[in-house]
Amino acid sequence: MKTRLLTPALLALLSGATVLPLAAGETEPARRSAIRSGELWPDDNGRHINAHGGGILQHEGTYYWFGEHKAERTSSALVGVTCYSSTDLLNWHYRGVALSVSDQPGSDIERGCVLERPKVIYNKATGRFCMWFHLELKGRGYDAARYGVAVSDSPAGPYRYLYSSRANAATWPIEFGKEQTARLDTMQAEHFQQWWTPAWHQAVADGLFVKRDFATGQMSRDMQLYVDDDGQAYHIYSSEDNLTLHIAQLTADYLHHNGRYTRVAPAGHNEAPALFKHDGTYWMITSGCTGWEPNEARMFSAPSIWGPWTQHPNPCVGPGAEKTFGGQSTYVLQTGRQYIFMADIWRPRHPIDARYIWLPISFDAEGKPVVRWQESWQP
Repeated sequence: MKTRLLTPALLALLSGATVLPLAAGETEPARRSAIRSGELWPDDNGRHINAHGGGILQHEGTYYWFGEHKAERTSSALVGVTCYSSTDLLNWHYRGVALSVSDQPGSDIERGCVLERPKVIYNKATGRFCMWFHLELKGRGYDAARYGVAVSDSPAGPYRYLYSSRANAATWPIEFGKEQTARLDTMQAEHFQQWWTPAWHQAVADGLFVKRDFATGQMSRDMQLYVDDDGQAYHIYSSEDNLTLHIAQLTADYLHHNGRYTRVAPAGHNEAPALFKHDGTYWMITSGCTGWEPNEARMFSAPSIWGPWTQHPNPCVGPGAEKTFGGQSTYVLQTGRQYIFMADIWRPRHPIDARYIWLPISFDAEGKPVVRWQESWQP
C-alpha cells in the first residue's frame, strides 16, 4: 500500500467524523500563550488536536506530536497515526497522517484494527525515524496483544509499516536463572484456574504467564519507547494480561528486540507506562487497570533501567489527584531541565472529544517527582 498524507478535510471524510468547534468565542485559530489542561486544544486549522495516547519527538528544534486519530463513535483505527509539529509546545501545525491504516483485507493494520499509543524515536546511526505502537488485529478484540513497527526517512512521515509481533518469544527475562525456570517447570496452569486468589497472584508473580506465552512471545499492550543517554533504546510495555510491565532492550537499529528484558512490578496490574530519567534515577509513572475510567497514578524508581524498581506513592497533587486529574499517563517529555507529564482524558462514548492533560513535573526535597495541578501554565 502506498502511504500518503491526508488533508484535514479528507481525514474527516474517511473517519466519518465531525470536526469539533473552536473554543467559545473564537472565529479563527488564536495563538495560544498557555497550556490549559482539559480544554479543547485547537491546531492551526482550528480543529481540536487529534493525537491521543501520544508522545513527542524532538528533532532539530521542532517538536513532533504523534498520536491516535479518534473518530466520533469508535476507538478502532479508521485513519491511523496523526502528526503535529510545533516550536513552542503551545501552537501546533497539522502535518497529516504519518501512518495510514490499510484498506487491504487481512493486513495487520487493516482499517478497523486497534492501533494505540504510537511513539517515535530517531536513530542517529541509521538516520531513520522508528515508530512503535500497540496493535490489536481487526475483529479479535484484545487477544493479539502485539507491537507494530514502522519507519520513515523524515520525522513527519509518511511511515512505512514493517511488521507486528509479540515480544521476546522463547526468551526468559534476565532475572530468571536456573532455579526460577526449574520452579516454572513444575508449575501447571490447570492448578490456577481461579483468578485473583492469593495462590494465583503469587503464581503470576513467579512467572505463570511468562511460561504460558514463552513459545509464542509475551503480550505487548500499553507502551512507550525510551532512548537512554548512551543511545540505547528500550520498549516499555504492559504484558502478562496487563499484570506485569516489561522493559525490553532494542537492537542497534531500533527495529527489533535484542532478547534482553526484565519484569517490573510482577502481578502489580500496571499499564500506561511513562518512563524518564532525572539526575541519574529512572522514574516511571503508570496507572492501574480500570478500562477507560481514571484511577490513581502509581510511580516507581530504579538506579538502573534493569532495576531494582521501587514503588512510591501517587505523585499527583491537587484537586482530582486521587484519579490522576481524570486522566491516564501516556508520556513524560523532557526539554532541557523541564519535564512535562502528559496524560489523556478519555471519552469512550465520543472518542474524538478526548482531552489532554499536560502538567510540569517538579521535584521535592528528596528528589521525588511531583505532578501538581495547574489551571494554566507556560512551558
